Amino acid sequence: MYAKIESKHLLFIRLNQRKLRAEEYIHLREAINNDGNTANIGQMVILPATYSGSPRHMNEYAQDAMTYVRKYGRPDLFITFTCNPTWKDIIDLLDPDQNSTHRHDLLARVFKQKLT
Repeated sequence: MYAKIESKHLLFIRLNQRKLRAEEYIHLREAINNDGNTANIGQMVILPATYSGSPRHMNEYAQDAMTYVRKYGRPDLFITFTCNPTWKDIIDLLDPDQNSTHRHDLLARVFKQKLT
């Protein structure tokens, strides 16, 4: 189901490049100016920064991290959080024939609730 939703999302982005103003993205213009050969460019689809995992999205995260370092200094600790799929909150919400691997959405929601 996740793959189906992602496929639909990518199809929307591909078909609506003009609405997303993809022609204004600077990286595409730089690639054309540097290479100069537009024949090497196929049908390029530019993913917006709102698409999780896209290069622009990751670049945004990196820029945010550098901003934090600039403002607060270098980090002293690197803390990670994990989700336990056998938490009672998760097990109680599963159907009798399901286990936690069937409900990634449920795991993410419970994990997010525990963080706040």
